Amino acid sequence: MAILSRVVNSKQSHKQQTRVPKGHVAVYVGEEMENKKRFVVPISYLNHPSFQGLLNRAEEEFGFNHPIGGLTIPCREETFVGLLNSYGCIVST
Repeated sequence: MAILSRVVNSKQSHKQQTRVPKGHVAVYVGEEMENKKRFVVPISYLNHPSFQGLLNRAEEEFGFNHPIGGLTIPCREETFVGLLNSYGCIVST
């Protein structure tokens, strides 16, 4: 079972917040630009059909120019967490 982390602690240094473990990718999730949450997920999730659907939505909305500088998924945080839970993941806040 994978454990995913969401970086929301403002007391962490910028360098700590931007670290992504080998084999993972950071994604920003949310419908409004100013309320995006950062998740770190295993790269293997990118091949899952449900995740591919989210990536297609991201491509339609942003193309390859993601405004935050990282992969941005335009969906509600609850929807994204639900998708991860369906993979058997634990999402820590």
